[in-house]
Amino acid sequence: MFSGIAGPLGKKRELLDEGFVRELHPQMFDRTWQWAGTLRQSNKNIGVDWTQVAVKLRDLLDNTRYQIENHVFNEDELTVRFHHQLVLIHAFPNGNGRHARLMADLLSTRLGGPRLTWGGASASLTPVGEIRDRYLVALRAADQGRMDGLIELARS
Repeated sequence: MFSGIAGPLGKKRELLDEGFVRELHPQMFDRTWQWAGTLRQSNKNIGVDWTQVAVKLRDLLDNTRYQIENHVFNEDELTVRFHHQLVLIHAFPNGNGRHARLMADLLSTRLGGPRLTWGGASASLTPVGEIRDRYLVALRAADQGRMDGLIELARS
């Protein structure tokens, strides 16, 4: 239904699948961290309790499939809400924002839309700067249920 990026044999993978979520992380970071793709096993200053990561991730994937099938939100809002919840879960020790943005981009394209721009084609949210500050403010507002700023940034 919602296929992901091609696997090692060129087969499309289910995007809203825990295995895909976990396999994408090392595709992004295996040259940076040996543990890439491994769910975190300790609490951080952000994210759900580490013992709940797998459960919350599964819930997010199930809820997102339901929201898509039942047209609960328009594509942009659904994709940005998915991104926000994935960041909030904070499944990995590091790289969660970049991973969640790529997952959201993939979801957007699977739903027939363009990739999200996250502040502009040449913008980077990794280094300290004005766009990253806007992103963090928008994430904090989304924590309070106000999604408009994050949706706007994702499409700016």
